Amino acid sequence: MRLDQQLIAEMIAPRTRVLDVGSGDGALIDHLFRTRQCDARGIEIDMSEVTRSVAHGLPVMHGDADQDLVHYSDDAFDYVVLQRTLQAVEKPREVLRQMLRIGRHAIVSFPNFGHWRLRLQILLSGRMPMNKVWHTPWYETPNIHPCTIRDFLELCESEGYVIDRWLAIDEAGERAPWRRSIRLANLFGEQALFLLRKR
Repeated sequence: MRLDQQLIAEMIAPRTRVLDVGSGDGALIDHLFRTRQCDARGIEIDMSEVTRSVAHGLPVMHGDADQDLVHYSDDAFDYVVLQRTLQAVEKPREVLRQMLRIGRHAIVSFPNFGHWRLRLQILLSGRMPMNKVWHTPWYETPNIHPCTIRDFLELCESEGYVIDRWLAIDEAGERAPWRRSIRLANLFGEQALFLLRKR
C-alpha cells in the first residue's frame, strides 16, 4: 500500500464500518478486512479498477463521489475515506458534507499544491508543475480543484468541522516533522491527511 493508505488505516478503529470513496484497486479495503476486521466497502469511478477489485473478492461498486453519496443513509458508516480524490471531484465542499452526513468521521488525503517544489516549478518555468503525484499534463489531469493544506484548513473552519488529527507527509514515505506549524507543513508536506468530524 501507499504510505497515505497505511496512515489512513492506522486512523481507523478495528471492527468498524468503512466506506472508501475513490477506492482504486481496493488495497485499503483489503488491508482493513485482513488486519482490522472492518466491514469495509468502496465506490470507484474507474470501471477497470472496480472490475479488478471485484475479481479479488472486494465489495466495490461503480460510482461517482459527486453523484452517489446522497443515496447512502445518515450515519451508515463509522468512517468515510476519500484518498487522493478531493482534488478530482466537481464539488469538494458538498462531497465533504455528504461524507460527514453518512459517516461519523471523514478521513481525507490529498496532494498539497502548496509544496515548495511545485511553487518553484511554476515560478521558474511559468508552467503547471509535474512530478510523481501531479504526473499528467494540465489538459489531461483529472485534478480540477488542487488545494493547499492551508486552503483545506480554511474550508474545515468555514464548515465548522473538528479536526481530530492531521499529518503532512512526503512522497518518499517520511512523516513530516512540522506538526505544529501549518506554514512549514504547507511548504514542505507533499501530501496531507485529515481526520474530521462534525461538532
